[in-house]
Amino acid sequence: MRVALTQEALYRELDLELSWSEQELPERERTKHVHRLHPYLGKFIPQLVEVILDRYFEPGQHVLDPFAGSGTTLVQALESGLDATGIDIAAFNCLLMEVKTRRYEVTALERELTSAVKALDGFEPRAVPARRASKYLRDWYAPEALSQLLFFRELSSACEHSDLLKVVLARAARSARRARHFDLDFPREPQTGPYWCYKHRRTCKPVESAAHFLRRYTLDTLERVKEFERLRVAGSSGEVVHADGRNADLGGPYDGIVTSPPYPGLIDYHEQHRYAYELLGLADLSEHELGSARRGTARAAVSAYCDGIVDVLEHIHPALVPGAPVAIVVNDRRDLYPEILRRAGLELDCSHRRHVNRRTGRRAGEFYEDVLIARFSD
Repeated sequence: MRVALTQEALYRELDLELSWSEQELPERERTKHVHRLHPYLGKFIPQLVEVILDRYFEPGQHVLDPFAGSGTTLVQALESGLDATGIDIAAFNCLLMEVKTRRYEVTALERELTSAVKALDGFEPRAVPARRASKYLRDWYAPEALSQLLFFRELSSACEHSDLLKVVLARAARSARRARHFDLDFPREPQTGPYWCYKHRRTCKPVESAAHFLRRYTLDTLERVKEFERLRVAGSSGEVVHADGRNADLGGPYDGIVTSPPYPGLIDYHEQHRYAYELLGLADLSEHELGSARRGTARAAVSAYCDGIVDVLEHIHPALVPGAPVAIVVNDRRDLYPEILRRAGLELDCSHRRHVNRRTGRRAGEFYEDVLIARFSD
């Protein structure tokens, strides 16, 4: 019979500088400034990236993330005085990264966002009929909420900071769906009637209006952008490349990689933000996304995932300076990465195990990740 490790034995295996308890690192710190412009599943926390950058990089160097997701590596690099480039195939991810890493003239931004909030106060929902929207949007939103979202979309399209307002719109759309409050991550079907809410421990009703979300998130976004403008290091720059990492046009040279690749079969990365794609008319390249849950976890799907990760690493290799660190954060339950690294021509320097705080949602059980530090054997 297998005996579970004691907590003392378990913690001997962990890198405690990379592991934080809820008390040590509360949610408000894990989602500081622009990291919380929009919820994003599967991202690593900025404090982890901060430690990796401090250990393996110097200010002024250029870091690359070929699976950039919501841009955590880029944002932390800019805060740490590094240049950063992020590659991602998902259009919504690239929109998020562009908005997070862009430089803003704060006075002009505040004026425009304040004006947008005032415009909401005088909006009459019937002025923008919900029938203009797709069936998906009509199914997932109450008529009043959908009219408000469509109005805000029209409003943002005429603004100087339209991309930032699109992110506000997407964040509000996520909250205003006809979804159960405790199931915003993976709602399967619209909730049209009252239901017992595990989050609030009472009977709740589906959301009918989006206006309060739009107001709150517009003002919250303004404050988060202003905070990041104070913290980012002058002179550091971020670049976003909307492309498949297997064949993206690369600049460089890059002084190393910090990335957290998707896990095979865990999340449908397009469906996660379906509401944003529907509202904003973004290009759908999900058939090329690595690790998508819609492909499942059968042997062929996992094999294709491994091939894809290897292809990305091989493609990036020539753009790295010799001996550059390649930091990969992964929950490798299937033990795929030793073979992935070998096939890509990488040699493992060391591996750091960390405990992951999983306080969000209704998930149970302990969760661990490894930070793999490898280098190409040039």
